[in-house]
Amino acid sequence: MTNGFTADVLICGAGASGLTLAIELARRGVSFRLIEKREGPFRGSRGKGIQPRTQEIFEDLGILDKVVAAGGIYPPVRAYGDDGSHAEKDIGERPDPTPAEPYYIALMIPQFRTEEIMRERLAELGHEVEFGCELVDFEQNEDGVMARLAGPDGGQTVRARYLVGADGGRSFVRDALCVGFPGKTLGVRAIVADVALTGLERDAWHEFNDGDMERMVVICPLARTDLFQLQAPIPPDGDVDLSAEGLGRMIGERTGRSDIQVHWVSWASAYAMNARLADSYRVGRVFLVGDAAHIHPPTGGQGLNTSVQDAYNLGWKLAAVLGGGEDLLLDTYEFERRPVAEWVLGLSSRLLDAQRAGEMRRGREVRQLDIGYPDSPLSRQLAERSGRLRPGDRAPDAPVMGAAGQPSRLFQLFRGTHWTLLIHEAGGETVGPRPGLHVRHIGAQGDVIDAWGHVRDAYELAPGEGVLIRPDGYIGAFLMLGAERTMKLERYLGHLGVGRLEEESK
Repeated sequence: MTNGFTADVLICGAGASGLTLAIELARRGVSFRLIEKREGPFRGSRGKGIQPRTQEIFEDLGILDKVVAAGGIYPPVRAYGDDGSHAEKDIGERPDPTPAEPYYIALMIPQFRTEEIMRERLAELGHEVEFGCELVDFEQNEDGVMARLAGPDGGQTVRARYLVGADGGRSFVRDALCVGFPGKTLGVRAIVADVALTGLERDAWHEFNDGDMERMVVICPLARTDLFQLQAPIPPDGDVDLSAEGLGRMIGERTGRSDIQVHWVSWASAYAMNARLADSYRVGRVFLVGDAAHIHPPTGGQGLNTSVQDAYNLGWKLAAVLGGGEDLLLDTYEFERRPVAEWVLGLSSRLLDAQRAGEMRRGREVRQLDIGYPDSPLSRQLAERSGRLRPGDRAPDAPVMGAAGQPSRLFQLFRGTHWTLLIHEAGGETVGPRPGLHVRHIGAQGDVIDAWGHVRDAYELAPGEGVLIRPDGYIGAFLMLGAERTMKLERYLGHLGVGRLEEESK
């Protein structure tokens, strides 16, 4: 880097959130270093559910097909009674896909495999994780962050314009900033382990003693592996035996069965469930993402997904400001994402209470498709409209056809690092090109044909109306074409570092 900076961004922590941020910065040409104090990759399955909204993000990042190929759908739950009988049930809805929502149910893939695919994508973009490299101190001023690192080759001091703490629930970055992490311990201690065992089929998620927090044990086959994930509440105090013998003994005591045999343990952890939210996501040039900013119980499969979406939100904003956008854009990261985490904490805690009562069922709320930012400073209503969609809403997908006759989807048009402006039946009015903005015209004379009416159904655009889609797939603004409103669009994008309009036709 010039001007004495080692990198634009130093990312501390190479879990799912750190990797997402690194991919986002890499594909935008932003310099960064991604450090991880562990000596190697995480080997556990902890966050195994990929919700539909995160699948949409993974499509944009270029990894969804590999994630699907490496995972699978959740099997039905097989709940066992004390008499040995069992019944099968689904813990969540299984809706059909729609043109607006192409991904509709959670995928199951162990976290270690998800992160491996993300590292592979990062390598394709020319970057890698620096394992065994630990952040031990930092200080910041108005120009940047000075960080001291420790690694196998000794210590080093680096300068970065921004530092991002993606270093988990026990975040060094958060503690060093003296950011409060209020919340509560939820009174549940549990184990999660990846084990090889025999005695259970792989066609079901096996559940014993549902709702009994002293005897409950859940054993789920991990898709595309030979392992099962074991989850069980344990006493709040005392040591726990996480060996194959110890876990096998616990299973036998809780199920009354001697045929379930644990042969080896790939990974295991004992933890206390907490619900906590950082007081702030930003202190000057330092940001918190993922578990460093929020932790909550695993019920609902929200943790990894919320962390990925944090980083996805922050990444394009960091790139925009580094490219000339106004610094106030970075304040919208906390403004948009902290309320989401607060809502997720409440949802996960409610689902934990339902699990304690043996009544947990996951509905639409866990799919995260309804998350939006309607109150964000970035959500602008530049024209009156009567449609259901509003600025800040997730931008729906829709099958379309290109003018050359090939089938496509809106998500394919959105994919990448750019903003997208969809203009419906503009006639002679249009918006000229500018760097970072793709303009697509929908209609009989446009380059995008709404052949099946799905764009009409989802967006309800009037003739001459446009919808501006952010790089992260949310609606930034609606507008009607015309000199005054087009100038408002120019000012709006100019604040965000998107290049000036080169020409406008009216």
